[in-house]
Amino acid sequence: MSSQAASGSNDTRPERAALEEYEQSGEGRPPFILTYAEVKLLGIAGVGFFLDAYDLFIINPVSTMLQYRLYPGGNMPANLQGLLKASANIGSVIGQFLFGYCADAFGRKAIYGKELMLIIIATILCISTPTGSLSPNGCLIYLTIFRILLGVGVGGDYPMSASVTSDRATIRKRGTMLAYIFANQGWGSFVGSLVTIIVLACYKHVMNDEGETSKVDGVWRIVIGMSLIPAFGTLYQRLTLPESTRYKKSQEADVVEQDDLEKEKMGVKADVHATESDLNVDRGASVPKKSHVLEVIKYFSEWRHLKILIGTCSCWFLLDVAFYGINLNTNVVLSEIGYAGGTGTPWEKLFKVATGNIIITALGFVPGYYVTVLTIEKLGRKTIQVMGFLMEALFLGILAGKFHSLSTAAFIINFTLLQFFFNFGANATTYCYPAEVFPTRYRAFAHGMSAACGKTGAIISALVFNSLTDKIGTPAVLWIFFGCSILGAACTFLLPEVAGRDPDAVLEEELREQQ
Repeated sequence: MSSQAASGSNDTRPERAALEEYEQSGEGRPPFILTYAEVKLLGIAGVGFFLDAYDLFIINPVSTMLQYRLYPGGNMPANLQGLLKASANIGSVIGQFLFGYCADAFGRKAIYGKELMLIIIATILCISTPTGSLSPNGCLIYLTIFRILLGVGVGGDYPMSASVTSDRATIRKRGTMLAYIFANQGWGSFVGSLVTIIVLACYKHVMNDEGETSKVDGVWRIVIGMSLIPAFGTLYQRLTLPESTRYKKSQEADVVEQDDLEKEKMGVKADVHATESDLNVDRGASVPKKSHVLEVIKYFSEWRHLKILIGTCSCWFLLDVAFYGINLNTNVVLSEIGYAGGTGTPWEKLFKVATGNIIITALGFVPGYYVTVLTIEKLGRKTIQVMGFLMEALFLGILAGKFHSLSTAAFIINFTLLQFFFNFGANATTYCYPAEVFPTRYRAFAHGMSAACGKTGAIISALVFNSLTDKIGTPAVLWIFFGCSILGAACTFLLPEVAGRDPDAVLEEELREQQ
């Protein structure tokens, strides 16, 4: 019977090896040269990361605007401000787990687009905050609740877009496509700062010249509301995107595997050498589909698979502790480059900080993503990730050790290189790894779990950075980030190199070995 099971598995091998939608396109061109179909997929899947970064990097100026509107002449309560800034990340953890599991269990087509609908609904609810009728604290609580809902949608986009892209990409271009998708994070933060500058410029007369600071209430609503444009622009395409061939094949293979097991059981019970016709089982009908939860538990109960999941989760967690610790608390950097916004009218402070943020984004932030795009297939994910973690550690060590003695120019150069190697390094590869190393059947769940661990690191960093800085000083906190980077480089060695690796073929080989 084992030979029959093996033959059943072998029957699926030509299907498993079947080329995907884009597999035959651009074979002779460099991986970073995209076809029309790939550009279209990039536009559909990339908007989630654009919105993620847009929201993440505008919440700092928006919270300052809310302070001027709700607490004129006073300060926003520190606990509510911290919760407001962390709310989207809290929601992201929920969304990454939830959508990651559902995408594997019910299919990409059934789920894709629902996360964008959540983002749209939550954004509309956020900009409708009734600042005129609720108390100041009530407004912040209202906004925080719907920013958690927004975070669920944003978090859901991580495993959804990664799986949809990886399912459709040719293996030789898979890493490049994922890096292109992730690069939208850089553009989201850049456009967020640019939109803030433009809207503030439009309000200069009424806010600065006429002194009506309360009009800032319109500024933050417009800035947040602008994110609805790309969201509505890609919603229809997401909802109508067909199921990928690779996902269908993974589900068909699952039915074949169960079919073979059922035949084997029937053969044992009959205690005869049954023929194929005697043991014919109606595939997909008489064989009930196994619970996906049980499949996931069984798959990750093997150390060789669990080790990889530990690697992707730990690397993403350690990366985000340092990455978000730096990028959610840029006041030190803004002070160094003279854009802290400490003096002047409220409008002048807001405009100066927005200008400083766009400078920070341009300093190594966006360029790093595209160096990854150009080199990921040549250097490999593992090399880029280890190198990125070690270079981050180097520049964090310099900033920590020489924090009080670095000149302004030296500080800016070090910070620029730190940002560059965040993005030409672990910030990009921790996203790519789970989408490439796990089989299609478990990809979205594993990616969601890895991303949720990363966001947990971001939440911890956001909540404890300021209080920890007050207790032990900024240099000591930077040394903690240094340690996280070294540990991240070490954890990378739990992972295999995935360039040119087909995880579905690896899973198929493992199943044949077990039979």
